[in-house]
Order: sequence, then C-alpha cells, then structure tokens
Amino acid sequence: LQLVESGGGLVQSGGPLTLSCPASGNTLDDYAIGWLRQSPGKERQIMSRISSSSRSTNYADSVKGRFTISRDNAKNTFFLQMNSLKPEDTGIYYCVAEYLGGCQRKITLASVDYWGQGTQVTVSS
Repeated sequence: LQLVESGGGLVQSGGPLTLSCPASGNTLDDYAIGWLRQSPGKERQIMSRISSSSRSTNYADSVKGRFTISRDNAKNTFFLQMNSLKPEDTGIYYCVAEYLGGCQRKITLASVDYWGQGTQVTVSS
C-alpha cells in the first residue's frame, strides 16, 4: 500500500485546510486509517482515525470540533478537513494505515503499517 498526502501549506490562524491521501497498490477496504501529526518539540500523535466501515471516528481532544476525518473507499482516498486552525496545529501531517485482515480495531501509533511521506502544515498567527 502506498500513501501520498497532499494539501498542506501555509494558512492564517482561523483558516481552513483540507488534506487528501489517495492510496495505491491495494484497496483501503480492509485498513484502519488515520492522520498523525509530528509537531516541533512534541511527540507524534494520532490526531484522528476512522474505522474501515467509517462508522467510528476518533479525535484528539485538541482538534475535536475542528477537524473531520473521512474516507471514500470507492476512490481509495481519505481526507482530513481542518477548520479554525491554530498556530499549535503546525506540524508535519502523515496519513497512516493499518492492515486489519478482517479484524475490527482502531489504529494506534504502535499498529501503523504504512505511512505517507508527510505534508507540512504551517499556521501563522
């Protein structure tokens, strides 16, 4: 599975940005997916994740109500819509995936099987 993020960039505080992650090499149907952020001086954190069926989503407390994760299995792509961005949202965002093999579980830092190359998001104050 190959993942390639796009959509990062420089945005003013309060502005929106949408990240996309089209996948190739396999279909996303049997993968748990998420968005991971690496911010300067902070540990990596999964900011948002979504189940293979899209029925379950989770968000880090710091982005709840502002970020929305979604997936389009027909297009083999998933997204992160980010609204009301804050300077502390600055970082490199990675789309990540875990192969489920028919199981149902949520992706965690320890369970990531595949990473995108990362896209820089910079929020200016």
